[in-house]
Amino acid sequence: MRRPYERELLEGRLADPMRGLLPVIRSCVRWARRPLQPASRLWRRNLQLRVVAFTLLMSVGVVLLLGFVVIGQVRNGLLDAKEKASVKQAMSGFSLVQNMVTQGGQELDATSTGGQVGGNDKQIDSGTWITQLTQQLSSGGKGVYWIVALSPGGAEDSGPQGGDTSPRGARTSGVLPKKTISPALSSAVDKSAGAMKQYTTVYTDDGEPPRSALAVGKRITDPNGREVQLYYLFAFDQEQKTLGLVKGTLATAGIFVVVLLGAIAWLVTRQVVTPVRMAAGIAERLAAGRLQERMQVSGEDDIARLGESFNKMAQNLQVKIQQMEDLSRMQRRFVSDVSHELRTPLTTVRMAADVIHDARSDFDPVTARSAELLQNQLDRFESLLSDLLEISRFDAGAAELSAEPIDLREVVRRVVDAAEPLAERKGSTVLIRGDAQPVVAEADPRRVERVLRNLVVNAIEHGEGRDVVVRLATADGAVAVAVRDYGVGLKPGEATRVFNRFWRADPARARTTGGTGLGLSIAVEDARLHGGWLQAWGEPGGGSQFRMTLPRTAGDSLRTSPLPLEPDDSRRNRGLTAPGGAAAAGSPVVPGPRDGSGPAGNGAPGQAHRRDVGSPRPPLIPPMPSGAPARPPTADPAALPGSGARVVGHRDAVRKDEI
Repeated sequence: MRRPYERELLEGRLADPMRGLLPVIRSCVRWARRPLQPASRLWRRNLQLRVVAFTLLMSVGVVLLLGFVVIGQVRNGLLDAKEKASVKQAMSGFSLVQNMVTQGGQELDATSTGGQVGGNDKQIDSGTWITQLTQQLSSGGKGVYWIVALSPGGAEDSGPQGGDTSPRGARTSGVLPKKTISPALSSAVDKSAGAMKQYTTVYTDDGEPPRSALAVGKRITDPNGREVQLYYLFAFDQEQKTLGLVKGTLATAGIFVVVLLGAIAWLVTRQVVTPVRMAAGIAERLAAGRLQERMQVSGEDDIARLGESFNKMAQNLQVKIQQMEDLSRMQRRFVSDVSHELRTPLTTVRMAADVIHDARSDFDPVTARSAELLQNQLDRFESLLSDLLEISRFDAGAAELSAEPIDLREVVRRVVDAAEPLAERKGSTVLIRGDAQPVVAEADPRRVERVLRNLVVNAIEHGEGRDVVVRLATADGAVAVAVRDYGVGLKPGEATRVFNRFWRADPARARTTGGTGLGLSIAVEDARLHGGWLQAWGEPGGGSQFRMTLPRTAGDSLRTSPLPLEPDDSRRNRGLTAPGGAAAAGSPVVPGPRDGSGPAGNGAPGQAHRRDVGSPRPPLIPPMPSGAPARPPTADPAALPGSGARVVGHRDAVRKDEI
């Protein structure tokens, strides 16, 4: 049996202690990043700033590298020169002392500065002799070097005058020998017959700060034959001053060089960036429609040639755009004029055709049939003229939107009722799903009804006698109507061209309903005028679905649609593309009852417009071929150009020009 803690842990009821800290950490990070955002934005957008900053960083790195190299070379040179001079001077002093000892061991003359010995032969006191030797050697190097005389094992601190007169006492010229002379150097001098050197730190007895120095020591013997360690301590005061002067000079020169390089980089980049910024500004103004903008060109360099090329490009663009605008204006005017001019003769022809059509019972069968064909073609001609006029209004930007609150359920019912005769001839049934709740939006009822009429009629015509499902939904500030058929469907890529004018999937296919080929083009323009979407989806042999999405409030922007573009009963969603699936078993897939519980109903309550036909009905959803290859998900037409799925904002003002 588990303990309560383990049981709660397994059930997930214990909160992670870090989970409560994550919001606090995110808030702290956002608070810390907020002051840096303006600087980050400036860094990303200012090319000149980045170039100058990189130049400064690289120049600082180069100056520091050169400074370290130069200072190292100067330091090594000064140390080598100081070491050679110090060793030479120390060896000269050691030789002088050794000569005095070998001349017979006479006592040093206190008044002599040349290190000469007197002529008396009495026994010499070693302590006195060492003291006099230290005083005499240090008198000529005051401020340049110090003298330290130590007996082996007698490195004890003493005063500057060597107050300790014992033979084993240390004699110095003002330094503390115990701190200055390291035991390692003392041991090396004691074991070696030659001179030894070492870098050390001199501690004086007058309280001054420690000073770096070079210690040169050698073991000598006094006149009585006792061994004495004699050290010369040479200070690096002059070398440190010289090195400091070099460092200061290099620092000053480095700062000057860095500032100079930064200024040069700023000036150079300014000469390049300024024309680029000017070109960017002019390009933005050209994109805004100010085609007369040009760059100012001066000189004959590369930047000047770039400006000249830019101006030539702008000039050519202006000419081409003007030509295209003139051509488009002429085409729109031609379509408008032709449409208007054809109305008068069409009215006359219509009146004559009506008279002939009404009297067709008096004609022979061939003439009567010709009267009927004439009447049908005149109806189609009138529809074509109306569509051309509507298209010309959209092209001229003169289409107006009369938005008012409407319930799309009523519009859908009117459209379905009007399509009953065509559905009966085709053997199809139009089902309405999702009409249990109101679907209200601010829209133009005439334009919305025209869009839905085109979608429903096309679905019936291409549905191959199978059912057509119309779904309604509303959510997230949007309303949607989807028309689904189970006919021939659309091939890959046709969903992006189905809204083109006069486009047909099969050019050899006849228009059985007398369409003009402009219905979907007008429908997509109506959807755009509302600030909405009109999108298409289809698969070969699996039918198609057209979805219209409108904002509930006129002028709002759309972010999503309440209905999916690809229906739930598509071949991919039903998993029928792999061998061995439902289609491979050979059983047709047929929706359930007409109460909305089956796939066609999508589980939503609604009503069904049924039309009785004499022949047996084909299945609503045809069986799929067992060997159908797997297809990747089709692209959303909203992301494809020319599909009518792009989002177009609500037009606050439209042109009132009359066509």
